[in-house]
Amino acid sequence: MGPMTSMWFILALCFELIATAGFIVFIVKQQKWMFSVSYWLLVVGFVFHTIFLGCRYYSLGAAPVLDLKSALSFFSWSIIGVYLVIQARFKLRVLGSFVAPLAAFFMTISSAVPGTVTPVKPIFKSLWLTLHVGTIFVGNALLAISCLAAVMYLIQERQIKRKRFSTFYGRLPSLATLDNINYYAILYGFPFLTAGMIIGSIYAQFAMGVYWQWDPKEVWSLVCWLSYAALIHERLAVGWQGRKAAIMSIVCFSLLIFTFLGVSLLMGGYHSFGNMGGR
Repeated sequence: MGPMTSMWFILALCFELIATAGFIVFIVKQQKWMFSVSYWLLVVGFVFHTIFLGCRYYSLGAAPVLDLKSALSFFSWSIIGVYLVIQARFKLRVLGSFVAPLAAFFMTISSAVPGTVTPVKPIFKSLWLTLHVGTIFVGNALLAISCLAAVMYLIQERQIKRKRFSTFYGRLPSLATLDNINYYAILYGFPFLTAGMIIGSIYAQFAMGVYWQWDPKEVWSLVCWLSYAALIHERLAVGWQGRKAAIMSIVCFSLLIFTFLGVSLLMGGYHSFGNMGGR
């Protein structure tokens, strides 16, 4: 990365970390002005983050997701972007206290991972790759929100069962609200995940002449997709909600994270960061 590009990354990281600290203070103190300050700091961080990714796209000529450092940064950006849209729609202040730490966590790891300076393969300089990773990461971000809503649901449920009404009970939304966030985040995230996989198959056909190669990332992506499909089926057809749906959402997102990071780092294949030029 050039000095200017690095500056945008550092600014994004700083603002997102400060915003995260503010959101944590907000959930403890419950002061609305603290939420407002934290929210706008996060917005500024997101703008810097967007500029950084734009610079990277311009310099690489490809979507900036080809190595671990870039992929973590892009995932963090996607989570924040999806959160800002959801926050504008539903006005759930406390959600930021869970979303911002997750996004900051991925961004912090990204900052600690050494960057790579390797030529970008011509195969990656394609609009198909941009469409593929764009839809996949938006879907992943929505599914991350569903997981966080599930975590909040289990915390709130535990508070109610133990009758601890003076702690997190008054700070978290109702169980019904959290269940709805979980449901709609999955309902919208799953089609993006599906579209990303379909676009990826079309891209593979154009680039390599085959739609499917049983690459480890492809296999685990299918496992992840089937898991979310089963969860949606249970919600729509069987009527799952509440605790069951929350636990299943967390399990499915754990599979997604393993597919995103574990498979790419441990199992090789043409989707691995090493094969894409990230080593």
